[in-house]
Amino acid sequence: MMNNKINIPIAALAAMAALTGCDDNAWNDRLDGFDSNPAIEQKESADYTLVAADYKNIASDATNKAMAEEAGAAAELAAVGSKACFNDKVTAREYIPAWLNSAKNPYLTLSDGSALRLTYKVETGLPECVYASAAAHLFTVTDDDYMQVWGSNEDYVDAFAPSHPASKFLAPIVADYYDDAEAGEYVIVTYNESAQEPVFGGGGQVTPTPPFELSNVIGTLKADENVTINGVLSGACGSGFTLTDASGTIFVYMGSFDPATYPVGTQLTVTGTSTSFKGNLQIASGADVEAVGTQDFTYPAPVVYTPATLDAELERPSDVPAVYCQMTGKVAVSGNNINIVLSDDATAKGSVYYATEAQKALLSDGETVTVTGWFISISGGKYCNVVVNTIEKGSASVASRRARTVRAAVSVPSQTVNAVYYYDGSTWSVPSDFDVLSPADYRAMGQKYDNLTAPLEYLPAYLRVNHPYAQADETRYVLCKVYASGETSYACYSFTFNGSEWVNNNGVTEETSQFVRTGGKWIYDPNVTITLPAGKGQELSTLYFQTCVDWVYENKCVPLGDTSITSGKFWVTSYGNNEYYSGTSAYQGNVDLRPGSARSQYTEGWGDLTNEQIVETMKHRFTHEVFPAALSKLHPDATPIDGLDLLYFINFSAYNGSATTQYTVTYKVVAPATFEFVSCTWDESAE
Repeated sequence: MMNNKINIPIAALAAMAALTGCDDNAWNDRLDGFDSNPAIEQKESADYTLVAADYKNIASDATNKAMAEEAGAAAELAAVGSKACFNDKVTAREYIPAWLNSAKNPYLTLSDGSALRLTYKVETGLPECVYASAAAHLFTVTDDDYMQVWGSNEDYVDAFAPSHPASKFLAPIVADYYDDAEAGEYVIVTYNESAQEPVFGGGGQVTPTPPFELSNVIGTLKADENVTINGVLSGACGSGFTLTDASGTIFVYMGSFDPATYPVGTQLTVTGTSTSFKGNLQIASGADVEAVGTQDFTYPAPVVYTPATLDAELERPSDVPAVYCQMTGKVAVSGNNINIVLSDDATAKGSVYYATEAQKALLSDGETVTVTGWFISISGGKYCNVVVNTIEKGSASVASRRARTVRAAVSVPSQTVNAVYYYDGSTWSVPSDFDVLSPADYRAMGQKYDNLTAPLEYLPAYLRVNHPYAQADETRYVLCKVYASGETSYACYSFTFNGSEWVNNNGVTEETSQFVRTGGKWIYDPNVTITLPAGKGQELSTLYFQTCVDWVYENKCVPLGDTSITSGKFWVTSYGNNEYYSGTSAYQGNVDLRPGSARSQYTEGWGDLTNEQIVETMKHRFTHEVFPAALSKLHPDATPIDGLDLLYFINFSAYNGSATTQYTVTYKVVAPATFEFVSCTWDESAE
């Protein structure tokens, strides 16, 4: 059994110190067998509250992902990471052990016999759509799609417009890309929308004034130079984008970046400072970026890397521009790291740099893929970081269908918009009770990036502005990007309008569970073992037994007319730290079962009972009445667990006048803070 060390508040310890102040002539100090009684060994234990990074690690753990996939709870597991709480389908007792048994457990060094009391958040009672929508596919409408919408590869714009609305064309586009979807799936679609109609055949083309001219500086740029570059966006990832001018390509680091911000072919003027990152050239964070217009962009022929030629790149010179490349290999996923292994014998590995959610969905561990993009840096001496443009894994690949990059023949003012679509098994449609934040919404909230770090502070105001005529009891689901622990992912929040304000239906509560390490593995074990060492000055024993003495005074002595716990009347002695109703002694940290001492303390209370009857009565009172009452006060958070018996094992000692013996009493939690006697080793037949 576990000996779980209980943590006691400092204030309680101070109170215990005050209760042990008997003088040297106290009867307790002259009993044989107490001073030499050894304390029972304590096992290692700790209390820990999960933080956001822990939930992320639990959600990304390979064992947990496989278990959730088999249980049909992949979306719910993803929600654990994005919302930092467990839910009805992904429970702490099932999914925490894999994390505890991984290298990411903060208490990895604890040995067998140790216990962790983990406090975590649980989200309960929310509908399935909350989890399924948070795990939605992410899709961006391409130039090919806009050509289909406008019916031309010349007279078209890369946006929807009043005559060609998204509401008419998006559902068929989504259905075409996700033709193997199953009922209940969601897709978040990113597209451009214009309030202005394009004018084809001249007059509608927006020409920058003065004309945009590519700079010619990247090819000769050195680190630590202040520079202004006129270039074209040629690739993007979750932390920035590649910028190409007439002489080369460089990565512009933004910290956090939404690749949908600018399409490929966007003319940008970037003013910032060049820097050397891991021996590679890039523009440092904080650069000023101005979008000027759009133009045609043609990718160069990629450098096709083999295992040998990629290994050779590890010796490349420092501070060089980016290289457009292509490599084929097996995907190796490790947490947030996605590598491309060209050969098991090669040192160098491709690394997908800050992959988007859409790219992650196409990069399954162990699958062979061909990636094409910009080789921008080397990390760890062997990881060749690539801002990926395309991912090819067969003719049906979504990535290969998006591989062509052209620009619209006509430009019109437009804004990037997000929409959510739901598949009911036959039709894709926009669910009427859903919202999804678009870039303009994040800007309106004063956010620099397209995500929120404290969504519950902003979303009620968003709903007030966007749904001013909501009726009482109306419920809406809001999808937004959430930034936590260095990652951005979608989360869904449920709100109900109470007639005056939008209230979050989070259903989130805090729970605490115990996990123990046995046989080299952590397992869920809610049972609690408490060891109360016998002897003077044992803090834990003092606390528990003084609680027993206090209960006897309040519930047995006060009704008899006692007005002071140190009066010496009735059941409690004049020291106020031991009683003979059940025999508990906070001073000696034990149960005193000497019938003569009990009769001397309160003769009238025992009447004509024999010594044997007094001992049996004290035992029964201790196990059935006094100690359960103390446990209720000391463990108010003890709550029954569905499907399991929650047991408390209490190791304690009793003194019979000649010897001190260790016993164990067992209780079952049958209601909140309610303990039912199960057994005691001093009398297995005790009733």
